[in-house]
Amino acid sequence: MTLPWIKQLLSSQQPDEQQETAVKRLRQQILASGIPDEEQHDDGASNRSIAWKVLLNVKELGSKDYLHYVSLGPSAAHLKAADDSFRTLATDAGFQHVVTEDMLLRLLDAFVWQSLADTNELDFTYVQGMNVLAAPFLYVMPSELEAFACFTAFIEKHCPLYVQPTLEGVHRGLKLVDKCLATVDPDLSEHLKSKGLSAELYAFPAIMTFSAGTPPLEEALRLWDFLLALGVHLNILCVVAQLHLMKADLLAEASPMKLLRNFPPLHAQSTITLCCQFIKQLPEGLYDQLSRHAWDSSLRLE
Repeated sequence: MTLPWIKQLLSSQQPDEQQETAVKRLRQQILASGIPDEEQHDDGASNRSIAWKVLLNVKELGSKDYLHYVSLGPSAAHLKAADDSFRTLATDAGFQHVVTEDMLLRLLDAFVWQSLADTNELDFTYVQGMNVLAAPFLYVMPSELEAFACFTAFIEKHCPLYVQPTLEGVHRGLKLVDKCLATVDPDLSEHLKSKGLSAELYAFPAIMTFSAGTPPLEEALRLWDFLLALGVHLNILCVVAQLHLMKADLLAEASPMKLLRNFPPLHAQSTITLCCQFIKQLPEGLYDQLSRHAWDSSLRLE
């Protein structure tokens, strides 16, 4: 099944009102039934790659700029990135077949060079976890250039505080996992508290990578379809949903950390269904904190 109308959204010629209506339609489709089965288009794009570019509002690719940044070679953060890059989704054979370490390092180095040239309010460089955030874009997009453009839009517009040197957004997210879990599942929250377990101790990888590192990759990509459509802040509730799905085992386990060291295989649809239920249970103030935590530096969590 194809989405012939999606490609029209990548055209800057489309009137704004018509564009907004079509993007809303795309979001509704993703929420209702997901992105149709993958299909290669004539230009090598897939339904998912087109939808992600639309949702991230990526139209201009800037090929000359990317080639320029690549030509500059290793950035000041290259060695730090290289310490992480070889571990990126290392157990996923499909990913390893499509994405090489050289591709990943080129993209990350180019991002650092671009950030030095830009005048953003926030400073960007390579930080822990950024390799895993780049991985889905390199896997999904038909070209390295498109992956770079989408990765840059994702980082700078949707979660800039997650990739600051202090990982401020990540730590905010972990606090919100505790707050949201206490709201939607107080029994499980109290059980984990009684064992001295806060989200800082067990949810760091899932929060830092927006669940991209939770296998299997195909399920993580389906979850990202949802997050890009409805808001990446909802990863917090998706992690809470994964905890809720583990509830029986966690309550029965004297040492829950044994189970929390590695989350069970991700099931995107069950996670998304629970996430949508949990949204309705959050008080307005808590949801406001959730929606702003990844980008609003003025936000103060209570």
